[in-house]
Amino acid sequence: MSSNDALSKIPIRIDTTPGGLNFHWRRRLTQFSLIALAIIIPVSGLLRIDLVAGAFVVLDHQIWWADFFLVFGLWMLLASGMVMLYSTVGTAFCGWACPQNTLSEMANEWTYRLLGKRADMSVAGEKMKVAASKNRFLNWLLLSLILLAMSMVLALIPLFYFYPPDVVWSFMTLREDPRLADSLHYIYVICVLVILVDVSFIRHFWCRFMCVYRVWQHGFKTKQTLKIAYDEARAANCEKCNYCSTACFIGLDPRNTDMYDSCINCGECIDACNRLQAKKGETGLLSFARGSSSGPTLKRNLASISQRMRWTLPFSLLGLGMFIWGLMSYDPYHLAVYRADQQYGSTIRDYRIAISHKLYRPADVSLRIEGLPEKSYSIASKALHFDTAGRIDLNLHINSSMPPGLHSFLVHVNAADGWHDVYRVQHFVEQNKQATASSVS
Repeated sequence: MSSNDALSKIPIRIDTTPGGLNFHWRRRLTQFSLIALAIIIPVSGLLRIDLVAGAFVVLDHQIWWADFFLVFGLWMLLASGMVMLYSTVGTAFCGWACPQNTLSEMANEWTYRLLGKRADMSVAGEKMKVAASKNRFLNWLLLSLILLAMSMVLALIPLFYFYPPDVVWSFMTLREDPRLADSLHYIYVICVLVILVDVSFIRHFWCRFMCVYRVWQHGFKTKQTLKIAYDEARAANCEKCNYCSTACFIGLDPRNTDMYDSCINCGECIDACNRLQAKKGETGLLSFARGSSSGPTLKRNLASISQRMRWTLPFSLLGLGMFIWGLMSYDPYHLAVYRADQQYGSTIRDYRIAISHKLYRPADVSLRIEGLPEKSYSIASKALHFDTAGRIDLNLHINSSMPPGLHSFLVHVNAADGWHDVYRVQHFVEQNKQATASSVS
């Protein structure tokens, strides 16, 4: 046996140089996890909107605009965090979290699978080319049903932010529920149609030319923001190769990206280049990078983040402090007393006592009037019960037997859980008893 024959029988294994992370499936997992999170948040009660009360609900607590520190502190935290996110990772939110992009990608994949690799239903202007072997009625019908199902599921998600899960289930099963708005089914149908048009024809056209959110992101983008970097020193390795451009569903050339382009940092082009170069035992020519390529990567990234935190950190700390103070000073009840303006001749003797319960749990509340003789006023009830969050109005009527002069009295409210509040009322009766002036404080 010759040496050549012996060598030919030795098994050969090609160990490719690590070509970077596979971003595709990690990105898919992130996208679907965030969609699931968008459903879990309202279903778990973490955050939803009470349409009747006109308030946000966080962990079964009503958050009013009057809870200034809680609302404004959270807003500052989110705003500073988003600015930090934009200036650091750029448009990664679009590629990894945006539901518009997620649905557009899913619609593209089903379109390519059922109508061919070159099929494109978007409004980009090019005529759609359907593979002759797949241009069948059954394929078109199946694609239409899939896009319709996607639209119907997506249109259900906002309902969880306005209704409890059992009410949404009643809506889905077409059962009668007094908590549902009469026009909700019409609103849902309109939402489904809008989303269907979006996932069928608009898709990434919205991302490239219509998304105001991305325009706002560009205001915080710098040369240090995360972007796609191209190794020009190895340009000969990809001569006449457009594999990365083909893999980009936005329609960009990743080898020539600008500071303000439509790239969404999805990493699909990096995966494509890595797969192709791995066949040669080499790494890809594309990668994520910040700023220039000189200097250690970790040191460069830490310096970039530190530079941004110099002006975002004070706002974050201020927002965090306001939010914590808002939590500590949160008032689960609210008491107000108003003049009822119900006149008896020219005399006003009625007051409206409004007690609001801001927690979505049962509560018992008792009232006590201090400063008025027991027989000089009447009130419907001094013991109240709340099944859930809500407001109860009581009418306090002062009898005409009150003597002239200034009468100051207090409205005390005590809850079974220990909460207490008091409201002072100044009630003035003139000498002739023809008019009554009053004030509350």
